[in-house]
Amino acid sequence: MEYLSEFLGTMILVFLGDSVVANVALKNTKGNGSGFTFVTLGWMVAVAVPVLMFGWIGGAHFNPAVTFGLTIAGLFEWSMLPGYIGAQMGGGFVGAVLVYIFYKQHFDATEDKATKLGVFATGPAIRNAVHNSISEFLATFLLVFAILMALAMAPAGNAAGGLGIAWIILALGTALGGTTGYALNPARDLSPRIAHFLLPIKDKGSSDWGYSWIPTIMPILGGIVAGLLVYALEPSLRPFM
Repeated sequence: MEYLSEFLGTMILVFLGDSVVANVALKNTKGNGSGFTFVTLGWMVAVAVPVLMFGWIGGAHFNPAVTFGLTIAGLFEWSMLPGYIGAQMGGGFVGAVLVYIFYKQHFDATEDKATKLGVFATGPAIRNAVHNSISEFLATFLLVFAILMALAMAPAGNAAGGLGIAWIILALGTALGGTTGYALNPARDLSPRIAHFLLPIKDKGSSDWGYSWIPTIMPILGGIVAGLLVYALEPSLRPFM
């Protein structure tokens, strides 16, 4: 049941979140041109909805970086790590396919190849591997560290936990999203990027595999470092967690 909840939750997260981008970026949509603020608000809710739906079942990770962080911190079983990550990556792929089906007419009407890729995967505002890596590492570190510390106050599966994570996503998006688009999550970036590569999108262009390692590897490293920090702090946190 936990693996299914991770699959469905990540699918919903990507379906809603990437659909917000599609609504803003693709031609002839009702939300075309709404801007980055609209995207950050949409992603805030896209993360909160599946957390509220499934958090009580499997903890509502929906992100390999979060799962790695929890595991490193000693708050999640190593034996469940591969299954969770597999479910998350599969859910992200299916969610991206649903975005294409939902917005197919608008993909067809949009000429710009980068815009089409941007619905599925993140990209840098200024391409620089070092600075882009730092952006993704620090943003994901803050995400995972905030989630782990928030567990001392409210479990993820209740309303307070879901709302708290939503505010974390909004803060990260508005403050740190301007450099790379704040992937924060390989299941939100790599899985949809694979979908972009495989789907029969009209005149879609490159999937930008040369950049793809940054929003895949750096969030995981950020999650691991956050987990290590919480593990080091664990004696003082134990009464609360």
